[in-house]
Amino acid sequence: MSVINTHHTNEMLRKDLYVIFTRPVAPREKIMELLPKHLERQVELEKQGILFAAGPMEPQENDKPRTGMIIIRADSFEDAHAIAMEDPLHAAGLREFDIWNWSMNEGSFTVTISYSNQSAAIK
Repeated sequence: MSVINTHHTNEMLRKDLYVIFTRPVAPREKIMELLPKHLERQVELEKQGILFAAGPMEPQENDKPRTGMIIIRADSFEDAHAIAMEDPLHAAGLREFDIWNWSMNEGSFTVTISYSNQSAAIK
């Protein structure tokens, strides 16, 4: 069994975020009716600086349901739960969810901004 050197982990980001895993419990047609309101809420959370990232997740096996993942900035599980319940799909009981605390330690991303054609890309 290997032991992690705490000197190395002390230098890591250790940013606490909350991940909401959301699953459908209603027919797709019902969910599609509220999808525009769900997406409006996601953009609202993004503009408020609460939403870190979100999107659907496709399983490797075709017989498993599609899952959604919403990563938010919150102070506690209670705050994360309140934010999740404000989602129109959750409030209407069309999707159920679990919340996990995620300590983001490693990783990176790159943003490229091109002046010549005024474009941006995230890699």
